Amino acid sequence: MMIKFLISMFLGTMLIFGACEKETPTGTMSDPPAPDWIPASEAEGFAKWGRFRGSVRVMTRNVYVGTDLDTIFKVDPSMIPQVTPWLFQMLLSTDFTERAQALAKEVALGRPHLIGLQEISLFRIQSPGDAAFGGTVPAETVFLDFLPIFMDALQQRGLNYRVAGKVENLDVEVPMYTGANPIPFDDIRLTDYDVVLARYDVDIDNVVEQNYQTFLPVLHFEILRGFVAMDATVAGKCYRFVNTHLESEIQAVRYGQALELVAYLQSETKPIILVGDLNTRASGEPTYQYLISEGFVDAWDRNLVPFNRDGYTAIHDPDLRNTVVKLDHRIDLIMVKSHKFRGGRQLIGPVLAFVVGDELRDRTPSGLWPSDHAGVIARLKIPVMPLP
Repeated sequence: MMIKFLISMFLGTMLIFGACEKETPTGTMSDPPAPDWIPASEAEGFAKWGRFRGSVRVMTRNVYVGTDLDTIFKVDPSMIPQVTPWLFQMLLSTDFTERAQALAKEVALGRPHLIGLQEISLFRIQSPGDAAFGGTVPAETVFLDFLPIFMDALQQRGLNYRVAGKVENLDVEVPMYTGANPIPFDDIRLTDYDVVLARYDVDIDNVVEQNYQTFLPVLHFEILRGFVAMDATVAGKCYRFVNTHLESEIQAVRYGQALELVAYLQSETKPIILVGDLNTRASGEPTYQYLISEGFVDAWDRNLVPFNRDGYTAIHDPDLRNTVVKLDHRIDLIMVKSHKFRGGRQLIGPVLAFVVGDELRDRTPSGLWPSDHAGVIARLKIPVMPLP
């Protein structure tokens, strides 16, 4: 009987985790201690953090493009060259190099196995530009590249992460008035990415980087969005980890993207961990309710940490200089679908979750918020059979 039981356990495990391969980890990172700079109430919650052995730690973080990009898509096209210099100055003043240090500090707090990043931005410049005259030569000179800056900030803190997946979304180039002679225009180009970082003790397989077919057309731009999905093996347990950034402006577009994502994950048998800036309020909004109806559980609703019950993550001022915390809703979410139930309630295990970037003490030395969003770090102990 014991042999039959072990065989059935092995076969069941192979069916569930067929897409995950067990590999030798390439590095390790110890569990974080309670930092001395957080309040006593948070330190108490953080002490429980270390008791959840066999769990997975994940993070979602919209790092913010650094300027009020929506302005470009809302003004009359003839005004874009005049508006762009103001937006460019805001980009400089929100100094991503400085903010990256604060974001890396958040990662050091929780040392998540997997991080879903949104609005990882690459800015390129062409000087002089040709877009104002109908030219189509793309800007290629790199001015600001968020990803290597952030990876360097992590390395400075001894945090060993690698890029596990990256999807390219929006790629837009616009003219910027400079007043220079003889051609008073430069072109500035933004390429937007969603990125997943994995700790070096996490094994990654079966990576998918995909754009949604549903997107927002504005003027002659296509506001593409996408997702990154992968099998992630943590401590011998395998999950399907997904990071996405859904449309912010039009609810119907956002809902259509959620339909595509759910359809992609429909046949998944491994536990799914979905993180991202979903741009749907954790309340009665249609996209949020649709995800709940499709079996996704909002991890924050199962949170055992006693402080910061509201979990608000949005939103700070575009210049990141507000001195009053204005966060009043949740759109940065961690959702789980485990495929296991007890008494009609989905089993996702105990959840310990923290909001980061939501307190005045989280700002940079010059007074910048790390992002216009707060982030969320969660420790999940989802019932998963270990790999053989």
